[in-house]
Amino acid sequence: DVRDVSANFLFELEEKFEENMFTFNVCDVALRNAPEFRRVYLPYVTNQTYQDQTFQRLMNGVPAFQQVLEKLESDPVCQRLSLKSFLILPFQRITRLKLLLQNILKRIPPGADEEVQATQAYDALEKLIKDCNANVQRMKSTEELIHLSQNMEFECKIFPLISQSRRLVKHGELTALEYNISLKWKLTTRPIYLHLFNDYLLLSRPRENGRFIVFDYAASSDVRGEKCEMKLHGDNKNLFRLFLLQNNQGKKVEFLFRTETQSEKLRWISALMPKQPEPDLLDDSDTPQVQCVKSYKAREHDELTLEKADIVMVLRSSSDGWREGVKLSDGERGWFPLDHVETISSKQVRQMNLKEEQRVKNAKQQVFRRR
Repeated sequence: DVRDVSANFLFELEEKFEENMFTFNVCDVALRNAPEFRRVYLPYVTNQTYQDQTFQRLMNGVPAFQQVLEKLESDPVCQRLSLKSFLILPFQRITRLKLLLQNILKRIPPGADEEVQATQAYDALEKLIKDCNANVQRMKSTEELIHLSQNMEFECKIFPLISQSRRLVKHGELTALEYNISLKWKLTTRPIYLHLFNDYLLLSRPRENGRFIVFDYAASSDVRGEKCEMKLHGDNKNLFRLFLLQNNQGKKVEFLFRTETQSEKLRWISALMPKQPEPDLLDDSDTPQVQCVKSYKAREHDELTLEKADIVMVLRSSSDGWREGVKLSDGERGWFPLDHVETISSKQVRQMNLKEEQRVKNAKQQVFRRR
């Protein structure tokens, strides 16, 4: 199905181009094919996690599969591409098509005849990609919750972990600092593992084999993270305070944590902040911008996946090479490494980037207002 839909789309493009290369229009072909794209790509991408797991299981546990695959991939018709490349290629074509439509829309004069068609085609693909990503995230979240529920024990009031609306936002082991009164106020440390979900924060003592003993939790609305300017002796840098305004026993609790790097500290503080509406950055050409020069695939929940040429508005910087920003094309927010981007130093270029993005936003508002 995926192959047929892709082939039909490419055939129609070629046919239209051969009819008249001067009036050739990608947007109308993309718009006509958008319902078929949605029909096949939404389930295909949603199930890609299981596809990857099956592939890895076959590679690791079935030697004959690996031998046959090596033989197939060595065939010249594959052009030295791996099977995994072919598996992700169909959806990569959709994301690239969306970028093409976006750039076409930026250059169409407002009010032109082609504006409506280009806007509708771009909007259809943008919604498809967002829905695919949301479905993938939902399936991953469910798997994570099931895995965690099998590896968590509660010494406090039991917390029902599995919920359809719950997703993991950030997790990691931190060092908690405490002054021990019985040891003449000596500073002691202990590891505490945090699991931050979109609705709750769980605090655990880590155990062997990825197991956790949960000793406290609080609703995310009752959680605050703040910088700590306290000066402590030794290597106790990168400190922040965690406040549970109301824990599982209804009490206010405070923790002092140390992280290994400044970026880790900033990322935790950012993740623990109460959710607020994203500021409108399209009028602010003074906000730093960077352009991706080397693609980056997010490895943690609070990171941003970047493709070459993506423009990102930078909101926060760390001294160890990480930035937090908002992707200009879709408003997605997250952290990314500095060595994958280049700073856009020209104010004129920054203004042009904002103007083009505003153009797309205005076109969508105008077209869908007419409906």
